[in-house]
Amino acid sequence: MTGPESGAPLTGTVASFDDNGGWGVVTAEDGTEYPFHCTAVADGSRTIPARAEVIFWLRPGHRGQWEAAGLTPRQYPP
Repeated sequence: MTGPESGAPLTGTVASFDDNGGWGVVTAEDGTEYPFHCTAVADGSRTIPARAEVIFWLRPGHRGQWEAAGLTPRQYPP
């Protein structure tokens, strides 16, 4: 099992990111969209490009909805 109940990381693609507002949306592989704030980018850069493939975790967000956290670029074997 993956998802919020398991605490396991998810994979997905950054659907959008607004540098001015600092908010974005990541779409998980199952099609579910999760918002995230720039502070959720794991490397501290506070930005991530749209269409970047990422690994992320979920945490409780605003209004009881899940949001993405710990966004890390997905690494592929060479």
